[in-house]
Amino acid sequence: MYDVIVIGAGVCGCAIARELSRYRLRTAVLERASDVCEGTSKANSGVAHAGFDAEPGSLKARLNVEGSRMMEALSKELDFPYKRNGSLVLCFAEKDIPALQRLYDRGQRNGVEGLRILNREQLKKTEPNISDSAVAALYAPTGGIVCPFGLTIALAENAAVNGVEFMLETKVEEIQRMEGGYRLLTDRGSFETKTVVNAAGVYADRFHNMVSEEKIHIIPRKGEYCLMDKKAGGLVSHTIFQLPTAYGKGVLVTPTVHGNLLAGPTAADVEDPEALNTTGEGLADVLRRAALSVEGLPVRQVITSFAGLRAHEEGNDFILGQPKDAPGFFDAAGIESPGLTCAPALGRYLAEMLIGYLPAGKKENFVTERKGIPNMAMASAEEKKRLIASDPLYANVVCRCELVTEGEILNAIRRPLGAVTLDGVKRRTRAGMGRCQAGFCSPRVVEILARELGKDPGQIRKNEAGSEFLTGHDKDGIREAKER
Repeated sequence: MYDVIVIGAGVCGCAIARELSRYRLRTAVLERASDVCEGTSKANSGVAHAGFDAEPGSLKARLNVEGSRMMEALSKELDFPYKRNGSLVLCFAEKDIPALQRLYDRGQRNGVEGLRILNREQLKKTEPNISDSAVAALYAPTGGIVCPFGLTIALAENAAVNGVEFMLETKVEEIQRMEGGYRLLTDRGSFETKTVVNAAGVYADRFHNMVSEEKIHIIPRKGEYCLMDKKAGGLVSHTIFQLPTAYGKGVLVTPTVHGNLLAGPTAADVEDPEALNTTGEGLADVLRRAALSVEGLPVRQVITSFAGLRAHEEGNDFILGQPKDAPGFFDAAGIESPGLTCAPALGRYLAEMLIGYLPAGKKENFVTERKGIPNMAMASAEEKKRLIASDPLYANVVCRCELVTEGEILNAIRRPLGAVTLDGVKRRTRAGMGRCQAGFCSPRVVEILARELGKDPGQIRKNEAGSEFLTGHDKDGIREAKER
């Protein structure tokens, strides 16, 4: 019998788990994928929003501003990449300046600090490569950028170190009420728990509707993105938005914390919660609309494209807490943008709500800090020498594009909730995220994973079951070839 089971190991599920790990509770996280951060959290803009867009008084508005204020200190505590670079919302016509003013007023009511409206001259001075068509902009100095993988993995690792059990590749299929709590039926057996936290992203409505007559409906909203090479990363220094529409904040152009340039997303409601395909039409639309914001958008520098799904709920706000007819069942549903920014505050909000229902004392030995994987590409000369002295494999470069070493990959595999797939290594170290998109380093990463995990290379997967990297290989033949 668990005290709490969290369904979903995305950024919100991991933030909630981390906050719950402060208390003397038996807590588990069930995740159907092979790693944390495999759903909505892995494919987004990586923007820490300032909080001027959400409707005043909404949960989105409150948690956005709180999460934004928490992010910098949390990044130092848990050692993940974050930068407060500021954001600009562009206005392209004099007639739309009142709409920009309304956005400013909304931000003021939400408590966003430092907002200013810039005229054309001020805007050009702030961002020289901004579009000549822009006539004004809302400037938010508290806007930032964050690594979504780094944040999610850091939260999960810290939760695991503090006693939370993570059960990956465990798909929840049904939830049944039982005396004193709930029974979760999965493809790996059943689990009993006093309380449930439903942080299942685009599937959150299915689990909610299993236990409550107060039905909710999640609409998967697909967004497509184009990622450009680091050569293009300095085109702009701020996150560049356009005036928002009913479908969200529109196509943005932003530097990433790792030095790339990102453009996107589109916004299209889809029926299939697994519709992660990109389209020629969608990607062309991203680049066309992004080019409205900045001059000389380097479209030939696109190195990859991807799509993500946002869990849009018809009420247009987060659903947090217990349905009236399902005590002990806590929703974290409808978490779309700015969910990544909200996650630290949302985790605290849900944990406090749950402790009010299931009282528990705080641990005296809670581990607050977590140290991330060394980054040899960014390390100082002195730090590089120290790492190589501790382990010569920190001098053995595996991924040439991102200068990722074997020492970093081994660290990623051996740490709490370590990588077991190519994508797991990629998201923890960036091996395979560079210009060649894993064309050079993948075979070597497969070899390292197989050696460390004690598996045959043919068992090593890109991510989920069925994504084995090698097919039809002959183990004895590979051994003989190596010997020759």
